[in-house]
Amino acid sequence: MSQSAKGMGIKVSEGGPYLVTGGVPLREARIHPDGSGYTWDPGRALPQGETYALCRCGLSHDKPFCDGSHHQADFVGTETANHQPYTERIDIVEGPQLRMGDDGRCAYARFCHGPAGDAWTQVATAQTPAQVAAAAKVIDECPAGRLTRLDAQGNVLEPDLEPLVVVVQDPQNECSAGIYVQGGIPLTDANGETYPVQNRYVLCRCDDSKNTPFCDASHVNIGFDDGHING
Repeated sequence: MSQSAKGMGIKVSEGGPYLVTGGVPLREARIHPDGSGYTWDPGRALPQGETYALCRCGLSHDKPFCDGSHHQADFVGTETANHQPYTERIDIVEGPQLRMGDDGRCAYARFCHGPAGDAWTQVATAQTPAQVAAAAKVIDECPAGRLTRLDAQGNVLEPDLEPLVVVVQDPQNECSAGIYVQGGIPLTDANGETYPVQNRYVLCRCDDSKNTPFCDASHVNIGFDDGHING
């Protein structure tokens, strides 16, 4: 956990929403194509609070917030993700100047693509300082934390991110995406066990992921719409 995330946390409630505590700032943002890469556009303003509950079942009429719809729907929300630490579940991609970890948890945010190609291509070819910097950028901007830079000893090298919860919209794919959590905010499962802390991860809010509570990009396939894709 980062120093700035102390006192903050997200709890997966049993059969219910994500309970966010510690005054974590809440934002909405849109994935925006920018040439051959992607950037974030600001979304609508969202209410802030010391604590708040975010819909996990996808049925709330007040998304991204929970309105109790999970009760009427008999939502179960059983978690299927394992608690294995990131460094124990990754494949390592070796390049001439960079090493990259890849754990396969894709939220299809597409920030791993840039003007010089995707992260895998850039890691394999980056030689000059400018090429290395460009490759590091697309690795570090993966919201799901699927991709990370590794040092020679296999330690994860992470960007310094302030704690933040981001409700993601994806107008290009005409869908609402997951909940991007940054800054090393601890995540606790419904049984009270904390997942290994990561600087970046994306939570499912469409109730279709096969790796809950984490997003697996199923929102794209089902065209999940929270009513705010375009504002």
